[in-house]
Amino acid sequence: MTRGGLGENLDGVLVVTDGKISWVGSETDLPSIPSAEEYDAEGAWLLPGLIDCHTHLVYAGCRAHEYEARLCGTTYQEICNAGGGILSTVQATREATEDELFQVSFPRLMDFVSQGVTTIDIKSGYGLTLESELKMMRVARRLGSDYTMDVKVGLLAAHTCPPEFTGRADDYIDYIINEILPVVAEQNLADYVDAFTETVGFTPEQTKKLFTAAQRYGLPVRLHADQLSNLEGASLAADFMALSADHVEFTSEESVAKMANAGTVAGLLPTAFYFLRETQLPPIEELRKHSVPMAVSTDCNPGTSPSTNLLLAMNMASTLFGLTPVESLLGVTINAAKALGIQDKVGSLEVGKQADLSLWKIDHPRDLVAKITAPRLKQSWKNGRLI
Repeated sequence: MTRGGLGENLDGVLVVTDGKISWVGSETDLPSIPSAEEYDAEGAWLLPGLIDCHTHLVYAGCRAHEYEARLCGTTYQEICNAGGGILSTVQATREATEDELFQVSFPRLMDFVSQGVTTIDIKSGYGLTLESELKMMRVARRLGSDYTMDVKVGLLAAHTCPPEFTGRADDYIDYIINEILPVVAEQNLADYVDAFTETVGFTPEQTKKLFTAAQRYGLPVRLHADQLSNLEGASLAADFMALSADHVEFTSEESVAKMANAGTVAGLLPTAFYFLRETQLPPIEELRKHSVPMAVSTDCNPGTSPSTNLLLAMNMASTLFGLTPVESLLGVTINAAKALGIQDKVGSLEVGKQADLSLWKIDHPRDLVAKITAPRLKQSWKNGRLI
């Protein structure tokens, strides 16, 4: 029985073989499977394992004081100019050992596990030196080394200009290209390259130079685009066939059309929008008009979205941005998978995909979006293995 765009089956059976989905259908059509172990969902809703496709989960330090400063009227740009923002996290992350970074990051990862998340994105970008960026990415890989979570890792060395390169952003981009990127590619630590293209980040020209280098190493790209102003970042992302352009609050319809042609996903980050008290909404109607897939994420980070609550992000995507419950659910399943380039493996309950599953004791999947309550996850599986 299909309703509301989710492909619902109220009498459904799903079969898992060797960690992958091997059959999906109604119980009346279930073929005989000798010696199969059965699990009775007892009326609960079985969904794909959820996916958070944009986080900065690995970091050290605390920036709660910046929240207080913003409430007193200080802008994010002013905080950055005064040495706060990303740079304060950079200092703390550089000083932390690899084991210390793992220890402070692991509880954040477990928050996501408790919400049925089975795949997560983790970006670097708080090291800004070869040694520290590698350290962050090794921790991210380590967090995904057991069976509870798949971790996709992004190289975000172009997050901000480090103190050593103050006033020399072009030189820092060259440093990333010549010193960091080759080692990251050689050690297979990154699944893609990211950048922050913004008035307080890097220019479109600098981003193009970095993305051109990433392509030489066969790495796809993603982009923090048009969050605080319209530098046509989403258009640039589309030019490079980026997996996603994220934030996109100031993105023009012309850029949206280019994203549609390039297959670039729009990454919506409503918790950052809320935390920064922004007022410029993403162009939701234009994204719908041009059929651009919309992913939803926490943007988990220490300064502008200190949240590990993906369910809350889904609620905010609907409450603040106007997404339907179905759109928000798609935003943390198949569209989030597209933003990571892994839609052929996860994100939906289809034969041949990984058996990444989440079972919910709820009346209907829309409850995960409509209610601001503690998660009611009954059970989850990763590659068919009970978590």
